[in-house]
Amino acid sequence: MSINKVMISGNLTRDPELRSTTSGMPVLGMSVAVNDRRKNQSTGEWEDYPNYIDCTLFGARAEGVAKFLTKGSKVAIEGKLRWSQWERDGQKRSKIEVIVDEIEFLTSRDFSATPALPKTSIPDVPDMPIYDEDIPF
Repeated sequence: MSINKVMISGNLTRDPELRSTTSGMPVLGMSVAVNDRRKNQSTGEWEDYPNYIDCTLFGARAEGVAKFLTKGSKVAIEGKLRWSQWERDGQKRSKIEVIVDEIEFLTSRDFSATPALPKTSIPDVPDMPIYDEDIPF
């Protein structure tokens, strides 16, 4: 028996890239920075060393997720490792990436760019009188 399961949490290093396979399936590529904390042998201080992990999400969810993620977004990802190999310019290349099964947004979306509603459209609760007949029980 073997287990291939990965869980990471970190920040996107760049805006995700949405593309499609030749058959039209959406593919979302992103890179997540995950810190590894180690003690510096010369100074004795703890230091963060970043690891940059390529992650790929396939299918319809890739399109939906792409709308909400930008560089710096904090995410938690669960998936599996996949090793791939190819040749470019006569040189063999390879990489390990995480194929995303689940993704959770850990950064709230910034709604500050959304225009504010006029004050009259949302009444202030303290200004509204509440009567006994308004209470449903």
